[in-house]
Amino acid sequence: MLTNKSNTVIYTGVTSGLKKRIYEHKEKLTEGFTKMYNVDKLVYFEPCDSIEGAISREKQIKGGSRSKKLALINSVNPDFRDLYEEI
Repeated sequence: MLTNKSNTVIYTGVTSGLKKRIYEHKEKLTEGFTKMYNVDKLVYFEPCDSIEGAISREKQIKGGSRSKKLALINSVNPDFRDLYEEI
């Protein structure tokens, strides 16, 4: 999950190359929601064994409430640190 500097927007996505994808968000290389709302801070991620599993999990998270997303983030990253350098 990504957020902006003020942690007001939560974006959930799936990728097979996390480091590269976050770099693209940080450099604003992709048009769309994340560029428009300056969403480029990685605050939560889950590795998956398969792309099918990752897509299923993404849909589950996206279908949840904001409070459930915040609970996931807070469970591993209560300070909303940017985890980009840790991957």
